[in-house]
Amino acid sequence: MELLNLGVDMLLHMDEYLAQMIGQFGVFTYALLFIVIFVETGLVITPFLPGDSLLFAAGTFAALGDLNPLLLFGILAVAAVLGDTVNYWIGHRVGERAYHTRWIKREYLDRTHAFFEKHGGKTIFLARFVPIVRTFAPFVAGMGEMSYRYFISYNIVGGVVWVALFVSLGFFFGNIPFVRHNFEVVILGIVFVSVLPAVFEWWKARRETNFSSQTK
Repeated sequence: MELLNLGVDMLLHMDEYLAQMIGQFGVFTYALLFIVIFVETGLVITPFLPGDSLLFAAGTFAALGDLNPLLLFGILAVAAVLGDTVNYWIGHRVGERAYHTRWIKREYLDRTHAFFEKHGGKTIFLARFVPIVRTFAPFVAGMGEMSYRYFISYNIVGGVVWVALFVSLGFFFGNIPFVRHNFEVVILGIVFVSVLPAVFEWWKARRETNFSSQTK
């Protein structure tokens, strides 16, 4: 619970955390950002870590000159791709035993399985933009023994596009006065838009299930 609370606080105040990080660690901030993105995408037990908000905040500081935008993009893109790769192989190794461990919520696995059934291999790309599903998608792909050659193509494209999109949004829009003064609201807006696809798929599946029940 404490880790969850910390994750929420970091999500809403990522600009403050990142400013402290840059001031305290300087160039080593790149390494810390790499670790956070790698762990958020690479370990199925840490879906609560900030992803979209961290990339957005990092982009805002790159625009201010505190971080090199090209170096930032390169490091975080590598972290995102490596994270998903590690997650895939963990899922491949653990397999169906994941359903019997208390460290992984079954509802998250089931939700991601449903996403796979709807979108197939494209889930690896699309999941990049959906919190929680982003962390579980490569794990479930490994569990389901998706071909690694098939997986890695979606992984690379998804990781690069995800990092480029949110870092660019932060770079070009993060320092607009309204955004700077309402950072928490903007981050919540990003999260809301990110989860809309998952909510829509859940609503659509529920509607289809109810319709099928009524027609029987």
